[in-house]
Amino acid sequence: MSTKRFFARAGVVTVAAGIATLFSGGLASAHVTAKVLGEPAQQGGYTKITFRVPNEEADAGTTKLEIKLPADSPITSARTKPMPGWTAQITRVTLDKPIEVHGAEVKEAVSTVSWTASGTRINPGEFQEFELSVGPLPENSDQLVIPAIQTYDNGTVVAWDQPPAEEGAEEPEHPAPVVALEPEGDGDHGTAAANTAPDTVSTDTTEAAAVSSTDDTARWLGGAGLLVGALGVGFGVGATLRARRPAPATPTTTTTPGDDS
Repeated sequence: MSTKRFFARAGVVTVAAGIATLFSGGLASAHVTAKVLGEPAQQGGYTKITFRVPNEEADAGTTKLEIKLPADSPITSARTKPMPGWTAQITRVTLDKPIEVHGAEVKEAVSTVSWTASGTRINPGEFQEFELSVGPLPENSDQLVIPAIQTYDNGTVVAWDQPPAEEGAEEPEHPAPVVALEPEGDGDHGTAAANTAPDTVSTDTTEAAAVSSTDDTARWLGGAGLLVGALGVGFGVGATLRARRPAPATPTTTTTPGDDS
């Protein structure tokens, strides 16, 4: 294989790799996630969880989201934020053994929370965010795993319920949303999260939109940077090949003695 052909093929492979990276980032992150915006969630406290739901179907819309709260660490309080075009439903179950919350005996806990489209849906290429205020959070765990079920209007049902992967392991195909929990009193916020009233619901959706915009922009800029870099390599290779071409011979003029012309 000639040197020129080798460099040309290498340039094509580099550009292809950059394009693959550009689009694979979006596909890898297209699953239901749970985030806590603002103060971190603390063990034993209350927090607002934002579930971000992207639509992955090309010809169908998302019409329902259902999340399941853990039965082994019962959460007794849950409140949804009103969303136009969606109907929320909280399902409670009777506990086998009552638990004490803020000095009072509680016999029920929240098992599931669902949002069903009543006049709209999440269209292809769009996402929606569902907010939920919950507590008290588990005191004996550093994370809250919340399986989610996403339903489309074509009948497709996707369960995001696989447990999180161990550190360094590959992410599962359908990971369940996870919220990290800090020990009570850690960080600069002290016990503020634990003292928040159960029915406190934050309405700060601007921050959620800003985070979404930042995530998307950073991913596309990163991919575009790789693509531009790959094109730069291709131009550099071309310049190198042109520089290696032998320079044309300079014509010489011979003067004959006595020739006055």
